[in-house]
Formats: sequence, C-alpha cells, structure tokens
Amino acid sequence: MDTGSHLLFGASLAGLAMLQPEVANSPLLAGAVLTATLVGSHAPDFDTVVRLKSYASYIRHHRGVTHSLPALLLWPLAIGGAAAGLFGVWEHVLTLSLWTMAAVIFHVFLDWLNVYGVQCFRPFSKQWHHLDILPLFDPFLFAVHSIGVIAWMTGAAEPGRLFLAVYLLTFAYIGVRAWHHAHTVRLVKKELEIEQGVCHIVPSLWWFHWQFVLETADTFYNGTIRFRDIRVKDVYTKDQTHPAIQATMGTDGVRAFLHFAQRVHVRLTEGQDGYVVHWRDLRFWHNHKLPFGVDVQLDSDLNVVSDRLGWTKKAWDPPYV
Repeated sequence: MDTGSHLLFGASLAGLAMLQPEVANSPLLAGAVLTATLVGSHAPDFDTVVRLKSYASYIRHHRGVTHSLPALLLWPLAIGGAAAGLFGVWEHVLTLSLWTMAAVIFHVFLDWLNVYGVQCFRPFSKQWHHLDILPLFDPFLFAVHSIGVIAWMTGAAEPGRLFLAVYLLTFAYIGVRAWHHAHTVRLVKKELEIEQGVCHIVPSLWWFHWQFVLETADTFYNGTIRFRDIRVKDVYTKDQTHPAIQATMGTDGVRAFLHFAQRVHVRLTEGQDGYVVHWRDLRFWHNHKLPFGVDVQLDSDLNVVSDRLGWTKKAWDPPYV
C-alpha cells in the first residue's frame, strides 16, 4: 500500500499493543513500541532507494528481498533491538521485536492484497504474488484507522480495546473484499463465456467498481465492472513474431519489464527511421490506455536506439497500484 497508510497502520498497531499491561503502564515502553511499529511498518519499503540507480533496478528489486521470508525475521530483530537500546528498555526487547514483526508482516500482507504484488516467498520462489483485492490506497481502511488514532490521541477512548475492534473490523473488511473479488471473477468468466482463461480483477477506490483483463490462448479482453454491469472495452490479439519485437528482448528495460509483468501485450509501430516496440502489462489497463510498460526505439536495421521503462500516468490517476 502507499507509505502514508503503512505509517498509519504502524501507529494503530502501537495502540493495539496497549492491550499489554506492561506497555499501557509504561510511557517509556509505549514510546519504544510506537517507534518500533512505525519504523517496522515502513522498513520493507526501504528498498525504494534502488530507484536512484534506475527504474529498471527499482522494478527488479522493489517488494523483493526486503519483503521476503528472511526479512520477516531480520527486520524485527534489527528494529526491536535498536528501539530497546534507544529507549533503554532492554528487558522488553522481545516485546518490541514481536510488535515490530507484527508491523512488518502486516505491511507485506497488505502488499500481497494489492495488484502490484510482492515476492513474499523468496528465497524459495521469485514469483510475484498478488491477490488483487485492495487498491494501493483504500479509503475505508485509512478512515477507520485514522479515526482510531485520533480517538486515542485525544483521549476519547482506551486504545487497547479500541484498536482490537479496529483490527477485527479491518480483517472482516478484507474478508468481504476477498469474497467479492472471487465472486466477480466468476461473473466475468460467465458473462464472456470463457471458463479457461486467466482473469485479473483490478479494484478501484470505489466499492463495486472494478476493471478486468481476461487472457485466453490468443486474445486479451479488457473492460469495466460497475456492480453487475460487465462491459468489454478493448480486445487485443497476441503477436510477437516480428523481427523488430525479437530485437528488443535483450534490452535492460524489456528484461526488467518481463521479470515483473504478467499479462504481456506487445505492439509495433513503423516509421520512416525505424520502429518503436511498445511492451505493456494489460493488468494496468484503464480507459482504453495502457500506462505501464517499456517503449523501445530501433533504427531500420533493428539496432536499439533507446528504451524507456515506466508509467505514463499521474500518480493520482487510476489504476491505483
């Protein structure tokens, strides 16, 4: 999810920690827990520093090693120990490490629910896993946790029980969204009369509003879902046989893109000076546009002139991944 949401959930986890009497009765320990959960909630995204090298490096490494199974243990040990030393509460280092672990695991879990996905089973698998249940920013979860934090900070409610209710509501909400997602996938396949294709349902900021991509052996179908109204908007056929397309396979941008992308469509445009090959991930289709991919320019002899990998949309424009 987005950075603001992760930090908010770190704060609400610190409120949940008030269920422990030793935390609730010690302002010093409570401050250490808050520090640990805030840092732990953001720590897996420290890998964004690779963006300084190149966007291709970012695609390869973001939500990778720092979100892996070993990281679920290493982050809590490092952050919990640092918080214990900073606040001088070494006798509570286990408590700090466990709450940090909760923050890290919740971060990775939320990223798993997103369309972008996460390589959460490394080192055993480098496959991207995504459940396509929540958008990058979920207004409902943000509102619920914000209300909880405000109530805690203003003294309007006892934090332990308050955030127990908040987290029970959070997981119930995620469960409902998961059921609705699976139900909607079945509706799309039934509407298009395609049972064997791979279908991705991409959530929006609004409940009951989705968009989809359904892939068959030779075709992609993209469209929108508004409640039970399912409409196909674009149809793409598969074709990767042109020599110009094959000539782009060795570029760094295309390799990084194919490492991450799943519903891959490639299109060729020809000009007087050569070709431009457009690689796109159709999961991120929106309103007849394909905003994520890599464009490779070649001369008439199929030599690569340039390539550009990334998004062609504003951060606040859909899709929210």
